[in-house]
Amino acid sequence: MDQSAHNPVVSSFLTMKLENRNNEYYHPSFLLEGQLLTAVAQGDIEKATSIMQSINKDQRPKLAHTTLRSMKNSLICSCTLLTRAVINGGVDPETAFTLSDVYILEIERLDQLEALDQLEYVMLSHFIQIVNEEKKQPYGKVVNRAITYIQYHILQDLNLDIISKFCFVHPSYLSHLFKKEVGISIVKYINKKRITEAKYYLLHTTNSISEIALLFKFCNQSYFSAQFKLYEGVTPREFRDRHVKQI
Repeated sequence: MDQSAHNPVVSSFLTMKLENRNNEYYHPSFLLEGQLLTAVAQGDIEKATSIMQSINKDQRPKLAHTTLRSMKNSLICSCTLLTRAVINGGVDPETAFTLSDVYILEIERLDQLEALDQLEYVMLSHFIQIVNEEKKQPYGKVVNRAITYIQYHILQDLNLDIISKFCFVHPSYLSHLFKKEVGISIVKYINKKRITEAKYYLLHTTNSISEIALLFKFCNQSYFSAQFKLYEGVTPREFRDRHVKQI
């Protein structure tokens, strides 16, 4: 016996397919959708907007029992596709997914169809904006990806192996490329970035220097102080005393 005959999903699929056809609801052309995602990945706002307008000329498919919920579900689907498109365009996944989360919450907050319709184009523009901002970064795609990872995980354990896995390249290749493009080794870059971030804690918290050293994953206070003086010309204690008095 055909098991699909007793599958409620199959039954619903056939019913909805007939309803969509009768009500002239159409899903976007697969070809047109692919062109949209390519335009987004390339950062082409004019082309992407034009394609989205073409897609939206058709009646949207029914994705829920109410028009408002259906519209929200449709926009959430669009948001998911845009997120994948900008990642393909070189945007850091964590940045893309965070932006996606923000827009999904905004989609849920709105309760007017017109506002949701406008939000879709705002969302499209914003996603393309971060693609174009990524292109303005001073280094190549791999090094920019490594730098983004370092910035987001500066308070965690960082090493060449961890970062190279995130960049999908061999550690030795990343090491060579990073030094070539940035001018310093990836280890020195991490230390320099940690010193920069540690300055805020020295100025705006009462944490001890040893606590700040541990927070930024320096093996001990002495090494932290030595690295701090290397980049800032003074020790952490001298830096804190000098600037706290001025404040």
